[in-house]
Amino acid sequence: MACLANLKQDIKFLESVFPKDHKVFQILSASVDELTCRFVSRDGRKYDVHANIMETYPQSAPIWFSEDDDTIVSNVISRLSEAPPDKNNILHQVRILVTELCDLFDMSATDSINQLDKFLRDRGLMMQLRKESSDEEEEEDEDHYDMEEDLSTSEQKMKDVEGIDTEQVLVLERLKQNQRQDYLKGSVTGSVQATDRLMKELRDVYRSDSYKMGIYSVDLVNDSLYEWSVKLKKVDSDSSLHQDLQQYKKEHGKDHILLNFTFKDNFPFEPPFVRVVNPVLNGGYVLHGGAICMELLTRQGWSSAYGMESVILQISATLVKGKARIQFSASKNQYSLARAQQSFKSLVHIHEKNGWFTPPKEDG
Repeated sequence: MACLANLKQDIKFLESVFPKDHKVFQILSASVDELTCRFVSRDGRKYDVHANIMETYPQSAPIWFSEDDDTIVSNVISRLSEAPPDKNNILHQVRILVTELCDLFDMSATDSINQLDKFLRDRGLMMQLRKESSDEEEEEDEDHYDMEEDLSTSEQKMKDVEGIDTEQVLVLERLKQNQRQDYLKGSVTGSVQATDRLMKELRDVYRSDSYKMGIYSVDLVNDSLYEWSVKLKKVDSDSSLHQDLQQYKKEHGKDHILLNFTFKDNFPFEPPFVRVVNPVLNGGYVLHGGAICMELLTRQGWSSAYGMESVILQISATLVKGKARIQFSASKNQYSLARAQQSFKSLVHIHEKNGWFTPPKEDG
């Protein structure tokens, strides 16, 4: 059964790359059932080509046809039907169609093809997912339960990316592809438990309102799930830190506080290590080196139930509550991972002996 979420994304992308005013190849209309394209030759002649997308897509390729009797177009359509199974996807099919027609008519759509190729690379094009889906089907009984299970798997994949923008869906797909490649190479990092939980946390972040509103952003360092680069872009507008960030943007061209999160393979049973990378802050419970003084970030105060969305927002609130200010005259090299780790280690040792101060309820 076709994964409608992916199909809709693919169609939307094709419409953006080959709009109705494209000089060579145009998507005239598109739905999850049918695609209508137009190739415009050098002499201005128009060739309309249609594709019916069956319920068995992407296990089976779209069925192409043209109402034009032109032999060249008919031959290209015939070659589409001969494409291997790993080219069943509508993106691959359109790429074949465009490149074949351009070659035969001595024309070019290089820029659009390059965009399509990049999208295909980023997306991984679900080849492995189709294989996994096929493997799962073979393991089930050959009755109606097969269909129900396949539907359930497809619905789960759609649910996983529901509410997430296309750009972030591509990040998630790229991560899955990297994980499979690492597994095949025998170079897996982290643990299955930590990886699964971090993927869930990243999906939750991508679909959160705070993320979409630009309150903060999350990037993966070197595409690693185990190291996040978090930018706090918006804090309480009534705070001094908010005013400092505005000045920081004017003077340095940066509009955020950059945090670094690192996770171990026993996450979520151990908290991430969090430090401020820049700018240098005074107050806000930020220690020398950039570590943050929060019980929540220690083994003593951490809970495996905590979500990263709430942790990020709690850190932002703590900086404001602690009256953090940007030290504009501070050395850029004042913060480092080694210094942050050492100061945090000392902090934990002190609080393990003396306990943590719990503020009155009116202070939050």
